[in-house]
Amino acid sequence: MSLKIIVLAKQVPDTRNVGKDAMKADGTVNRAALPAIFNPEDLNALEQALRLKDTYPGTTITLLTMGPGRAAEIIREGLYRGADGGYLLTDRAFAGADTLATSYAISMAIRKIGEYDLILSGRQAIDGDTAQVGPQVAEKLGLSQITYAEEIKDIKDGKITVKRRLERGVEIVEGKLPLVVTVNGSAPACRPRNAKYVQQYKHAKTVTEKQDADIDYTDLYSLRPYLNLQEWSVADVDADVKWCGLSGSPTKVKKIENVIFQAKESKTLEPTDDAIDELMKELIANHTIG
Repeated sequence: MSLKIIVLAKQVPDTRNVGKDAMKADGTVNRAALPAIFNPEDLNALEQALRLKDTYPGTTITLLTMGPGRAAEIIREGLYRGADGGYLLTDRAFAGADTLATSYAISMAIRKIGEYDLILSGRQAIDGDTAQVGPQVAEKLGLSQITYAEEIKDIKDGKITVKRRLERGVEIVEGKLPLVVTVNGSAPACRPRNAKYVQQYKHAKTVTEKQDADIDYTDLYSLRPYLNLQEWSVADVDADVKWCGLSGSPTKVKKIENVIFQAKESKTLEPTDDAIDELMKELIANHTIG
């Protein structure tokens, strides 16, 4: 048995390095001002896909991401770890999309891709923390969904068995393929880059990247078509522009406040058991704890 897997991945701003220029005046994220990284839980989802590929020979993994041209780096990072290809949704009309517009664009791209057995994504992205896109994609495609997945335990006879990590424990559930699975950060971390794949795919680029680089690798891309990363616009996926980007986003940011936490009081402790014991007694006495 082999599977066709689509992994939804997102390039996100590194929220550990948020500065005063992180937001634009219209309330959207100023992505150019922040370092970009592979969304952590999407990496967990990719690892689940790679484990299935290890288990079921012939399985293919396709990454799908939406963003500016630089988001093609997410596809390359997937290829370096064992994915087989990917598509970048990029168009000015996609800019400023909330979860509703994002899930619409992604669902239209998946319809264009066509065949698939399983769609995997991270539970949520760290730039929004909504956990809405995966479930919304499932709804738009008319698919069942399993959320909070920690491990895909088995696929057999057209059914998938998944362990879910919930707030108060775990549960084992079963679903019929095709379906959407969103993966928790508690799932196994993604494997590192494979040196062989880095060498194989380091020149993989979209059309726009090749034009911007102003380098002549025409022969290389003709001989090795797997290095040509697909780039799709609104028109390419037959999407209605009024449902994309800001025009398709009912969510509006009314106000942004920068909150700066400042410590008013501090206390330095010696790294000894007695010092910690005294601190615990003090915190209990002033009702901070206990």
